[in-house]
Amino acid sequence: MGDGERGRLIALEGIDGCGKSTQAQLVADRLGALLTFEPGATPLGTALRQLVLDPGAPPVDERAESLLVAADRAQHVADVVTPALVAGRWVVTDRFSASTLAYQGYGRGLDRAELDRLIDWATAGLSPDLTVLIDVPVDVAAERRRGSYYDRLEAEGHEFQQRVADGYRRLAAEAVTPWLVVDGTGPVDEVAAAVWSGLSGLVRPVPDDER
Repeated sequence: MGDGERGRLIALEGIDGCGKSTQAQLVADRLGALLTFEPGATPLGTALRQLVLDPGAPPVDERAESLLVAADRAQHVADVVTPALVAGRWVVTDRFSASTLAYQGYGRGLDRAELDRLIDWATAGLSPDLTVLIDVPVDVAAERRRGSYYDRLEAEGHEFQQRVADGYRRLAAEAVTPWLVVDGTGPVDEVAAAVWSGLSGLVRPVPDDER
């Protein structure tokens, strides 16, 4: 990248068990990008993550849950994402603003317009240059996670997860910013190839001599 050129932000999204964390790691490695995640990528975020996701934590009202997620994202953007982008580095994040719309919006049923305003305020207007949705059926994701630890959102049940999955697809279909939807049901290497092919067509990859 040239001096002073802003980095790019790529967000990997999807329901738990879709394989997005694996794909985020692969994309970051291939791009030589900073890999980060939500919630919990900062010291404050670690505490907020426990409040939102720990099944043993006190009950959280749906609106309070949205505010906790927004606080995590605000700190994440301030401490991790924006400094890297300003320095010209690319950032790959495992979850970003679309997760709020999918989980607290479509999953919880909170007002989309209110969540949009909350997200815009928490991020200071920052949005991904590309959002990659790793799309898998809810039953496939549940089978992949069979026997694993379930956090508070993962334990919400099939109907909740289906609303979230449907919400992600609707977000992708209605998006005015770049989205890439990839079938995540195949082997990891096939999904990775599809992600890279689509990403290359939408966001210029970093050349080897610029990494």
